Amino acid sequence: MQFQSFTRCTTRMGLRTNDDVVLIEPADVPRDSIQLISDRKWTRSEKPVWIAAMSVGTCMLYASRTVMPLCIVAISKEMEWTKSDSATILSSFFWGYTLSQVLGGYLSDRIGGETVLAVGATGWGILTLLTPKIAYLYDDKLSRLYTLVFFRVIIGAFQGLHMPSLTSLISRKVAEGEKSFAYSIATSGSHLGTLFCGSVGSIFLEKFGWEAPFYVVGVLTCCWVLLLRLHLLPKQREVSRLILIKEIGQFTDVPDAVHANRNPKDGVPWMLLIKTPAFWSLLIGHFCQNNAFFILLSWLPTYFHENFPHAKGWIFNVVPWLVTFPSALLSGWLADYMMAKGLSATAVRKIIESVALFGAAFFLFVISYSQSFAGALFCMAMALCSCGFHHGGVMMNPQDIAPRFAGSVFGVMNMAGSVPGFVGVYLTGYILETTKSWSVVFNLTSAVCIFGITVYLIFGTARRLI
Repeated sequence: MQFQSFTRCTTRMGLRTNDDVVLIEPADVPRDSIQLISDRKWTRSEKPVWIAAMSVGTCMLYASRTVMPLCIVAISKEMEWTKSDSATILSSFFWGYTLSQVLGGYLSDRIGGETVLAVGATGWGILTLLTPKIAYLYDDKLSRLYTLVFFRVIIGAFQGLHMPSLTSLISRKVAEGEKSFAYSIATSGSHLGTLFCGSVGSIFLEKFGWEAPFYVVGVLTCCWVLLLRLHLLPKQREVSRLILIKEIGQFTDVPDAVHANRNPKDGVPWMLLIKTPAFWSLLIGHFCQNNAFFILLSWLPTYFHENFPHAKGWIFNVVPWLVTFPSALLSGWLADYMMAKGLSATAVRKIIESVALFGAAFFLFVISYSQSFAGALFCMAMALCSCGFHHGGVMMNPQDIAPRFAGSVFGVMNMAGSVPGFVGVYLTGYILETTKSWSVVFNLTSAVCIFGITVYLIFGTARRLI
């Protein structure tokens, strides 16, 4: 069967040439060829476009996630909420976020991270846009609180699909030796999103009220989803289709594609992982780092509002995240560089994660003794800057130990890492309400970081386990 120039494929895989249409039944397509399309690496031209798109998507993800912490002071004042009420609103997001992690990883490894990514973003983008309207559905205080809690859980569930699908996608589509830097670029959008929300969101909050930041983030997210659905996904399908045609036609010049040994029907050997201390050290390390990150993410604006009421909101909502973005990029670049120089992947992950957790622990401890706004801002910025190195450390570990099932393993890891989102964030509100002490919060968080890095240094590995 000879093939020439192809531009379209029907549901029966009708391939249009310059002169005619050749129909190929699905049974005629070799299984290995279908697997090639599923696991082919991005071409040289595709990779930067997709990495940039995922970075923007992660940016919008975190802008949507941080818009509530940004506005919580204003909303609480209007709705007459207590600190426990505010803590419930902030932590409720993570109830849904935790529950959808494993499902997101499972689906991404089976049907493709691109599809799961688009579905999740559609859900949380629309609900973020509608949040101000949802808040006023009822007149009484309690009904408003419960309604917002319910919809924050749903937003969290949609957002929980994002990171496992992104991890699965990069594990399959990016070549070894380039994954750390590519992953750090894609995930560093989280800090850009927080920075964007803290800067632009603060301006809209002050000028137009707390509803405006939700509208801005919701509209921008919907625009990103349209770009993904109408441009990137159709273009990728077209490139994959042409490669499949070449494979069937016995062409040997298949650009930038590889045959992977992954069978989509294979199940993750969870029992093997569960019996491995390295797997548990991965969960613990991610849990402890996320505990620090989510507490700072959720309570940072409240801390500065209470302790330095005359400070400009755009300063403390921007500066800490301004320094975190380059540290996240640097962590990925350093990881690839050190491994290229011959250092083992295990040593690289432990070195970079040590910077993340030891650094965060140190500056969180010091901030308890800071009396000036400048000193507190510096410590907060350095703590979050340290957290940025987590992108080149533990967050890359699922791709190291389980490259064939990176999405599923990351889903389980991130489910464990999401627990501090509702437990840690809620307990912080409870501690503040009972002790009125931020020092207690920061010292406990620092101790959790020390525990996490100690366990990971003893038991962690980047050796392939499954």
